[in-house]
Amino acid sequence: MSVSHSSWTAKFLAVVRYEILWNIRKKKFLGMLVVAFALATLSLAGGHIVSAITGEPVEPNPDFVINSNVGLGGFGFFLFAIVTAMNIISAEFESGTIVPLLAKPLSRTTVFLGKLFAAFLTLLATYCFLMIYMTVGGFVVYGPQNNLHLVPLSLLGALFSTLIWIAIVLFFGTLFRSSLIAALGPFGIWLGTNIIGSILAVVGGQGWILTYIPGSGNTGYFGEPPPLGVEVETPLGIAVSTGTDSIGPNLIKYILHPSILHPSWVVTYYKMNMGGIIPGESPQMTWTPLYSEPFPTVILTSIAVALVYFIVFVVISWYVFRRAQVTE
Repeated sequence: MSVSHSSWTAKFLAVVRYEILWNIRKKKFLGMLVVAFALATLSLAGGHIVSAITGEPVEPNPDFVINSNVGLGGFGFFLFAIVTAMNIISAEFESGTIVPLLAKPLSRTTVFLGKLFAAFLTLLATYCFLMIYMTVGGFVVYGPQNNLHLVPLSLLGALFSTLIWIAIVLFFGTLFRSSLIAALGPFGIWLGTNIIGSILAVVGGQGWILTYIPGSGNTGYFGEPPPLGVEVETPLGIAVSTGTDSIGPNLIKYILHPSILHPSWVVTYYKMNMGGIIPGESPQMTWTPLYSEPFPTVILTSIAVALVYFIVFVVISWYVFRRAQVTE
């Protein structure tokens, strides 16, 4: 049993090494570092860009690093998923290298898991570089930073958010054996969920749907809720994004603010109501509270959604890869 296990481990690590060397040889890893550097620099320079336009001085911000979400937003997580996973399976079919690869004494499961793990290591290395750069840059640009011991939570949240899309990209690439479709298919899903989902959430009051879709999720307001069903002029409380993209920031909020655990403090979701439009004036809008839930529930739900999406799409991709017909 131990000999068999050691043999499988050796084969698995050989696939991981093969994939990482391929990423280095094709300058994929270097490209990811360049993209990470560019996005992080843009995030760091944002305050100075606004200052140059408005003339307002750049104020010290001791919470910049822990609030930066690794310097990326939802599109950044999606972009890194595309770059990381769009060709880890499909490129083997497109170039024909899948034939000699599967001719080796390796099971398809070993090949699949080795490639997936190599993609994870590549992503982890890129995000670690990004976090170090953001931490140093935040100190230089915005002064001494608070709560840097919570930076790993930002890293954890970024990994959760990106791994969902990696699984979806991997699914498209494995199913269609095309790197182009592996990129365009998930992009259509990302675009549709962000545009259509936002309309449903704000106007239709169906924001709960976004809770179960990868991305920014629903927007709630944290604080003591107003009576449900009673219209208010503006949502009450602090805006909170409840989706998988906000796992890291929400975990940090949960640790930094113990008052969040107070039973009277919850996340409340609203529906926007459009009133009559008077010429020359802004449209009259009111907000109706729909429902509330505890903040810890929001965090646990977003983590559960991330895990379910990742596991489901990875398992489907693995099954498709195992059943794929390979012709020379």
